[in-house]
Amino acid sequence: MKIAFFSIKKPINLILIIFCFTNLSFSQNKFTIENKKQSDKINFKLINNLIIIPVEVNGVNLSFLLDTGVSKPIIFNFLNVSDTLKIKDTETIFLRGLGNGESVEALKSKNNIFKIGDAIKLSQDLYAVYDSNLNFAPRLGFPVHGIIGFDLFKDLIVEINYSKKILKLTTPEAYTYKKCKKCERLNLEFYNNKPYINAQVIMNREMIPIKLLIDSGGSDALWLFEDDSLGIRSSNKFFYDFLGHGLSGSVYGKRSKVRNLLLKSFMLDKVNVSFPDSTYILHARKHKNRNGSLSGNILKRFNVIFDYRRAIITLTKNRYFNEKFQYNKSGIELSHDGYRLVREKDGASQNKDDKYGNSQNQGTKIIIDTKYKLSLKPAYVVVELRKDSPAEKAGLLIGDVILSINNKDTYQFKLQELIHKFYEDSGKRIKLKVERHGIILTVDFKLEDVFQ
Repeated sequence: MKIAFFSIKKPINLILIIFCFTNLSFSQNKFTIENKKQSDKINFKLINNLIIIPVEVNGVNLSFLLDTGVSKPIIFNFLNVSDTLKIKDTETIFLRGLGNGESVEALKSKNNIFKIGDAIKLSQDLYAVYDSNLNFAPRLGFPVHGIIGFDLFKDLIVEINYSKKILKLTTPEAYTYKKCKKCERLNLEFYNNKPYINAQVIMNREMIPIKLLIDSGGSDALWLFEDDSLGIRSSNKFFYDFLGHGLSGSVYGKRSKVRNLLLKSFMLDKVNVSFPDSTYILHARKHKNRNGSLSGNILKRFNVIFDYRRAIITLTKNRYFNEKFQYNKSGIELSHDGYRLVREKDGASQNKDDKYGNSQNQGTKIIIDTKYKLSLKPAYVVVELRKDSPAEKAGLLIGDVILSINNKDTYQFKLQELIHKFYEDSGKRIKLKVERHGIILTVDFKLEDVFQ
């Protein structure tokens, strides 16, 4: 299952920074690469179509989401990392993002040192958010301390090799473009420091030109904003679903398919598309010409070069290009929710029955079982449940803790491995053992494909 994860958008009370390519090279306040090659490679984790990179902030090693849809770096303070980071020079501001909740209070901090591989910036602004509910790590099964985007992309050429999971950063002056017969280069447009491209979509038997935000911080494939005047509307085959969680709350809307998405000569078939309800995306629609977003489930099908100075993006197909667009056929959204004690066999123990189990002392038999141990294992809980989905019809409830799936203990799986079980073919039988208020129950259902 691909959990929709949304980038945090630009604060409503910040002054728009005019993006000027001609002046970027003269800025002293920027990321520079501290080696002779003026280039560096960083390994990243690809989790649910999202890029997680190691970032050192004020000497502390953290994990950040690489998000083209965010302006300034944001740190989530659910682990009180700002105390360790010694954040200083702060002022209180309010941030606004996706969802229909309230703005979130944050501290704006100046003069922070950021280091990504050999790329370093000595005076970086950041926002520290103190809302304990803004912790996206449980949905990913991996700690994410913050988000970084524009400030890195504007200073360096950023190459993302999704196939090898390598991020390459290069000083623009040291970068040389190679001839590429099998790639496509598209022009970038910028609004509020965020990149947009022009594409085409074939839906409802029409070819429609669209302008899309490039949002590497979203795990979905394609978002479209419904607009009858442009012919952008869902087909008759759709279901209403949880689409993800943004800075200002959860987002809901329709999930469906479009026949094709065209990025110049590249054509993707039967693409997953989400149509978020307008009440959750008021902030995202401030750019009147924007028709939606292009996110991680499409971006990962290419190896990508971002060149903000020249305002171009280069796409080259990779091994994921022809991968079928799947979606969650169970209706279950899971989250990591702490740990539970589990009794399991101790592989390090040997059979010691002869020494202990069969010992007799004046008629008293002492048996010490060393084959088992108690361990803390991750607990996976149902946090969203789609109405009329196979799981809901089978009796599953929000709050149920999933103990096993098809007779295998869930603690043997990473969260994303478990979630992908719900993306398998229609008709696949799913048997869950769950704990509900201390009672063990069994839930049985089959995956259903709405679009067949």
